[in-house]
Amino acid sequence: MTPPADKPAAWRRWLGIGLRCAHLAGVVLLGATLHGAPLDLRIGAVSTLLSGAGLLAVEWADARIRLTELAGAVAWLKLAAVAWMALDSSSALALFWLLLMVSGLVSHAPRRLRHWRPGR
Repeated sequence: MTPPADKPAAWRRWLGIGLRCAHLAGVVLLGATLHGAPLDLRIGAVSTLLSGAGLLAVEWADARIRLTELAGAVAWLKLAAVAWMALDSSSALALFWLLLMVSGLVSHAPRRLRHWRPGR
């Protein structure tokens, strides 16, 4: 049985789920490192960055996110901020908490706000 035209294939859904799990693990690793765990900050940042980029790519390919909408723009900014954390550890803890708050706000905001496009 083939899925309806507006739904991605099952393997793509599972790819997204796997990437989301890896992303959560990367965020936990990054947060643990920032709070004193004896780990390399760059490992958590790079794993968060790569899994986040993968998630963005899958959601964009499945038309669940548009890069010109608020949610897409915030995703790009979050990826840039995580890259910055890897390069400048002095601001990493503040950026970590800022990203956590922004992520929660944008992902749970009303659909109308998440999909807002300037000029529309």
